[in-house]
Amino acid sequence: MAVVEVQNIKGEKVSQIDLADGIFNVPAKRSVLHEVVTMQLASRRSGSASVKHRSDVRGSQRKLFRQKGTGNARRGNIKSPLLRGGGVVFGPIPKNYSYKVPKKVRALALKMALSSKLEDESLVVLDSFFLDEIKTKKFLSVVEVLKLKNVLIVTDESNKNLELSARNVPGVKILRSEGLNVYDILKYKHLVLLEASVKDIEGRLLS
Repeated sequence: MAVVEVQNIKGEKVSQIDLADGIFNVPAKRSVLHEVVTMQLASRRSGSASVKHRSDVRGSQRKLFRQKGTGNARRGNIKSPLLRGGGVVFGPIPKNYSYKVPKKVRALALKMALSSKLEDESLVVLDSFFLDEIKTKKFLSVVEVLKLKNVLIVTDESNKNLELSARNVPGVKILRSEGLNVYDILKYKHLVLLEASVKDIEGRLLS
């Protein structure tokens, strides 16, 4: 098992924690990580692009003029795509882009992402992250002490003061352990885990 120092918000070492090799010592495979990240991004697409086709446009079905003899195009009624305000030909319709990757593959990719942060020495474990009030300045002072930039902070439970203090800080995201995912881990340079959240993650991925 890998042994990692546990720090407090002042950057002082307070204890050590053993990280399970089954989660934090898994060789990364680019193909597996790519597959899961692509699935996540596809699932986030709204797919709401839509146009009105000829049958969706409101208007009369009456043919505007006779078929022959006028010199005009044989365009039919006022809903023709040839006219302004008419239907659109081959335009987009609402579509669901999401798809599923096997559960075991998703779990493996999550382990690989966590392992990569430990290998790159970008993983920090804190005993807690307590703020007595909602204050962005106090949050920034802690981040500065820990020398963190572009960071994902994973908590074990709801922490209102922390979440609201960090919500307007660019390059920072607060995430609860049940929402931990491959894309967010790889997106941010540093990963901060609260000591209690490590137990939640291990219980989820080793069960």
